[in-house]
Amino acid sequence: MPRMAKLLLKLQEAAAAADRRHGPGPIRRHPLVPRHAPAATRFVPSCRALCLLALAAASTTLALALTLQNHRLGPADLSSSSSSAISPRGGGFAVVINTWRRPALLRRSVTHYAACGGVDAVHVVWSEPRPPPPLPETLRGGVLGGLNGTRRGAGVRFEINEADSLNNRFRPIRGLAADAVFSVDDDLIVPCSTLRFAFSVWQSAPSAMVGFVPRMHWLTNPRGSEEEYRYGSWWSVWWTGTYSMVLSKASFFHKKYLDMYTNQMLPSIRKYVNENRNCEDIAMSFLVANATGAPPVWVQGRIFEIGSSGISSLKGHGLQRSRCLNAFAAMYGHMPLVATTVKAVDSRKSWFW
Repeated sequence: MPRMAKLLLKLQEAAAAADRRHGPGPIRRHPLVPRHAPAATRFVPSCRALCLLALAAASTTLALALTLQNHRLGPADLSSSSSSAISPRGGGFAVVINTWRRPALLRRSVTHYAACGGVDAVHVVWSEPRPPPPLPETLRGGVLGGLNGTRRGAGVRFEINEADSLNNRFRPIRGLAADAVFSVDDDLIVPCSTLRFAFSVWQSAPSAMVGFVPRMHWLTNPRGSEEEYRYGSWWSVWWTGTYSMVLSKASFFHKKYLDMYTNQMLPSIRKYVNENRNCEDIAMSFLVANATGAPPVWVQGRIFEIGSSGISSLKGHGLQRSRCLNAFAAMYGHMPLVATTVKAVDSRKSWFW
């Protein structure tokens, strides 16, 4: 049961106990309130409910603060040269776009993110077998043509990979000015204001994955002796309010994780991703959770899909993702993912938070 629901239940039980303690008998009779009674008298029950909601909201805020504090401390093994906690460096962030044979979508995506404030640079992960030569003039000029007539945007660079692999999206990138990386698919548009808010959340928890697309791992048989997991899609998160991953199709993380994924993570996991052409995002979630021992942070915000198809639309996608969960857990020797119910909300745009 989520923490807020437990708190509400305890508060309601305490209120009921107080009524029993101070009431005149087993049945407490309340006088009828006239229709035109003073407002303070008529709305006493509502005031109690509002107090309970306020306390519940305060507990959720405290839980978010504790989660961010856990991430702020950071694990010592994230840096090979220092044992101090991770602290964000630089005032902006890099956008890393993964693309595959969708030039129209890539053009829109690059144009959008290059124009957002706070973006230092846009890096396009290019893994197509035939990159158009000469690359700097024709390809880059074609993509950036949409910026003509607008304010000067961030610089764009293509990260060329000879082999086609989903692992390429997490290869280290030389010359990153800031520590923050926003990983995004070419068919997802996050409004600039929403992107800046998520970046501010990441700055409070720089060792965490902070993103917009939550997912969950569930025990197939909670009462069984064997731990077998199934992949929980968005609808399971919506129904329960519980998640343990934020997918790298739209998430912030520290650039250190690029090196950890490519050079320190179990090679068997990268091999599994190559052979199955899926689950590189789950592999990154496992990596971060194993390094931090803490959950990710889900940011509330509207994002827009401008594409019509992808890997997630293929038949059997959920079953394959469940297999990934179990395969990675077996390779790690345990399940590193940590579930949470915390969500970061921009209170300036919410009437109740």
